[in-house]
Amino acid sequence: MVTTYLATIPSPDQGVWQLGPIPIRAYALCIILGIILAIWWGERRWVARGGLKGEVTDIAVFAVPFGLVGGRLYHVATDYHKYFGEGRNPLEALAIWNGGLGIWGAIALGGVGAWIGCRRKGIPLPAMADALAPGIVAAQAIGRLGNYFNQELYGGPTTLPWGLEIYERVDPDTGFKDDLGGVALDHTPIEIVHPTFLYELLWNLGVALLIVWADRKFRLGHGRVFALYVAGYTAGRFWIELMRTDPATEVFGLRINVITSVVVFLGAVAYFLLAAKRGPREVIVREDPSASTETPDSPRASGAEPETDAEGTTVPDTKAAPEKPADTGDKPDQ
Repeated sequence: MVTTYLATIPSPDQGVWQLGPIPIRAYALCIILGIILAIWWGERRWVARGGLKGEVTDIAVFAVPFGLVGGRLYHVATDYHKYFGEGRNPLEALAIWNGGLGIWGAIALGGVGAWIGCRRKGIPLPAMADALAPGIVAAQAIGRLGNYFNQELYGGPTTLPWGLEIYERVDPDTGFKDDLGGVALDHTPIEIVHPTFLYELLWNLGVALLIVWADRKFRLGHGRVFALYVAGYTAGRFWIELMRTDPATEVFGLRINVITSVVVFLGAVAYFLLAAKRGPREVIVREDPSASTETPDSPRASGAEPETDAEGTTVPDTKAAPEKPADTGDKPDQ
């Protein structure tokens, strides 16, 4: 028994800690950390493309709330049996802190929020989406750690050395079973399963590296980086979803997320190919309205596009201005 469990991955004893009357939930912390990373990385990429610092944060003000609402709506719609019906409490559909966000709804409605923000700022949405794509998929990887703390969304039994140990969690005060908010008092695994959260985490990090490499090598634009992210993510989600054993709504005998992965993958590939016809990557020039140092002879003031390097960063004009002729006239002593 001891030899069998030495190489497996232990689960956390709990996913919720009480700070006085306030519950500190690992799932929520992972979501927040992922959002911070996505904004920080997206900001760096946007500025490198010619955008202004702070614009990604401005867009996030719209995209993040929309995304959270969209993610929850998708989850409730596809797992409605958890909240509606005999013996269910519909108000629990609002308890987003207990877990349950569908990435499909989060990206769809989050995109609507980003579109609103981009229109208000006069920013092309495809260019902004390209800047945000690596950070978004990296944020999804961090979010999967929340599933690890919640002991959820795992696969079937396995004897592989990286199998995940699942413990029975109980309420310490009552002794009743509490999978989400309870504590594991006994560390004897009740089952050892495929850590599908870990598979998706690693896959997402691989997708982030892939799209950054492709963007640098091929100078993708017009939303093609975002499309490549969506295609890469859904390709992995397809086979990982087939491994999961948690209850899920099925369509034609398949988990609904399997069907969604296929449909979204095909749409992303189609967009990636069609957007290539729009030509080279767009040049983003965002001028700071507080800066008024340009002269009528400067490239931006004359309507000429600034020179950019391979990363899309605007290269300063290094052409030296003509030297002012030296004044050779006699001047009185000072």
